[in-house]
Amino acid sequence: MTTAETTAAATQDTPAEKPADTRSLLKTLQERFEVFRNFSPLAIGIDKQVFEKMPEVSKKSLRFAMRSHTISTRYLKEMEKGTVRLNLDGSAAGEVTDENRQHAAEQLKERFKKQAEQRREAEAAAKAEQRRQEKLSQLTEKFGRKPR
Repeated sequence: MTTAETTAAATQDTPAEKPADTRSLLKTLQERFEVFRNFSPLAIGIDKQVFEKMPEVSKKSLRFAMRSHTISTRYLKEMEKGTVRLNLDGSAAGEVTDENRQHAAEQLKERFKKQAEQRREAEAAAKAEQRRQEKLSQLTEKFGRKPR
């Protein structure tokens, strides 16, 4: 491998580029395929179908994009209430099992619980800061310099 190839390979997989590459690939998938656009439950092994339609996509990029798509709140909500998994063309590819629905429901419950906890912590921190500012204001009024 030449120096230029080594440099190109190193810059190709930098963490800074992964999110942008993942987002652009996911956007492309959503533009080209209705099942991605609608966040429908996807067929098991749909990555093979994507490679047939888009051979230029790297496995790593597709894996990141698929992970991003399948952990999204919208996808999990569709999995929770879905009954049929779909191929890229929208045809039925199997059913969403009770176990799949339960897993999606658990993921959503955990996510919402974590968000609620973070919101409570932020509110508590804001209240504490407000109390601190009020006390400082009171102390300033009490002990501050008074004009003569």
